[in-house]
Formats: sequence, structure tokens, C-alpha cells
Amino acid sequence: MDDAARFAELFPAIYLRFHRRDGKREEMTGATRGTLLHLANSGPLTIGEIAEHFDRAQSVVSEIVDGLERKGLLERMKDPKDKRRTLVWLTDAGQEALERDREVLSTQLLAKAMARMRSADRKALLEGMKALIEACDHEKEKS
Repeated sequence: MDDAARFAELFPAIYLRFHRRDGKREEMTGATRGTLLHLANSGPLTIGEIAEHFDRAQSVVSEIVDGLERKGLLERMKDPKDKRRTLVWLTDAGQEALERDREVLSTQLLAKAMARMRSADRKALLEGMKALIEACDHEKEKS
């Protein structure tokens, strides 16, 4: 069996042992995730701009933003360039929620297992993973 096939065989076992089990997908609806991701990528926007981007009625987006504001994930602020405009932006809690939602593996489970590894094995594992990612990126650059 070649190295690629062996890695592909081991990967599901890693995922099954270390994937997050805290119900992260249930904590954030599609509308919440979409709104937070869009703002994280675009920067602060008005409700009208968000509605235009999502091709939704302004009233629908306003309700979504109101709910996220009540949860402490978004905040409204005056546009520093035009005080007549109100922008919507992620709070620190909103950014943290988005980061948690993006996590695939449980760092807690990984830390427990890695603590039982020899230091040299941990270092080799991390260096090997980094090298694999860099090799993939290098291959993409050539394409």
C-alpha cells in the first residue's frame, strides 16, 4: 500500500476520534451563519446592503439582525464616514461564535491524546502535516 492510500485509510479514524461532539451545528442556524460569514468577509454593512447581497426583503434581514443583536453577536454603529448611516458589525462574541463554528476537530480531545505522545512524535506529526499542506499549496501554484 502506498503512502497516500495509507494516509487516506487513517484519516477517517482520526476524524472519528477527534471531531467536535458539542452540537456546534445546532447552535447556529443557516441564516445566522450566513449573516455572520458575510459580514466577516465584507466588513460592516447597512441592513439594506445585507438585504441586497442576500436578495431578501429589508424587513427579513432586519429581523435576523435584531435577533443576532439580542444574542450579542452583532451590534449597530454609526458609519464614521456618514453619520446618517447605521452599520451592522460583528461583536467579539459574534467573531468567537463564528470561529467556534468553523472548528472541525476538538482541541480538547486532541490535547489529551497528544499529551500522551512522546515530544518527538508530536513534533514529527505537526511537521508532517505542515509539509503535506505546503506540498498541496505548491502543486496548486503550478496549475
